[in-house]
Amino acid sequence: MSVLEDLKLQYKMGSISIRLVFWNVTLFVVPEVVFAVLKLFNIKIQYLNFVSVSSSINDLMWKPWSMVSYSFFHSGIMHLLFNMLMLYYVGRLFITFFTQKQLLGVYLLGAIFSSSVFIVSYAFLPALTTISTQMIGASGSVMAILFATTSYQPYMEVHLFGVFKMRLWHIAFILVFFDLIQLPLENTGGHLAHIGGAVFGYIYIFLLKRGTDLTSGINSFFDFMVTIFSKKQGTKFKKVYVNPKKPAVKRESKIVTKDKTQQQIDEILDKISKSGYDSLTKDEKEFLFNSGK
Repeated sequence: MSVLEDLKLQYKMGSISIRLVFWNVTLFVVPEVVFAVLKLFNIKIQYLNFVSVSSSINDLMWKPWSMVSYSFFHSGIMHLLFNMLMLYYVGRLFITFFTQKQLLGVYLLGAIFSSSVFIVSYAFLPALTTISTQMIGASGSVMAILFATTSYQPYMEVHLFGVFKMRLWHIAFILVFFDLIQLPLENTGGHLAHIGGAVFGYIYIFLLKRGTDLTSGINSFFDFMVTIFSKKQGTKFKKVYVNPKKPAVKRESKIVTKDKTQQQIDEILDKISKSGYDSLTKDEKEFLFNSGK
């Protein structure tokens, strides 16, 4: 199995947090490579201007998508690395209590709420009204996921870096504390967005416990889109010609083969759920990849 096929299989079998990591990494690597090549031909395009959220409301008018798109792009490798490690870690904690759809919803709504706090702060805070800046990064969304999990299970014990035993609320408190003390220093907008994401995570759980799931609307939209595409695929009919003289084919062997294949797939999936994807052998990975074709 090639590296590309292995990545495809991990994406296919991974949770939504794994897929979000894939999307973020892809949207960092591909543009960096493409525009680096274009620079060799003296073609310079500041593509981040089209996806970053601006502190200016006027800029928001011509790129409203930026309130979400900024959360899938990063300014540097260390910026990307830190956010993706956090996303992977807190995403696993979130999925312990909630669904994959809710995780995606919190990620997207957290991005919107964080960018709203960012824009409003620069529009009304006296110290920021004369400044114009832009923001990219998944930090606000990650903070929303972290604080949603923390608000729901604050005393959950985690092992930071596999060594330090801490409660979840300790980690959340430390992160917000550092954002607060750095507000007057640098990257004020970024720290405000982090705090905005944290506030949204708390609001989400507060309302969820009272019967209101803020992600239900966005999840219904995605379900609707999936249904539309499924119907379009289902409209393709294949004409079948039947030869009456052809002897009937025994179907018993096909059913048995299907049962054995499905049984093997189930055994592999059970192994993944217990020990993780990395515990699979090379043959098991190839079998699972080929069975999905």
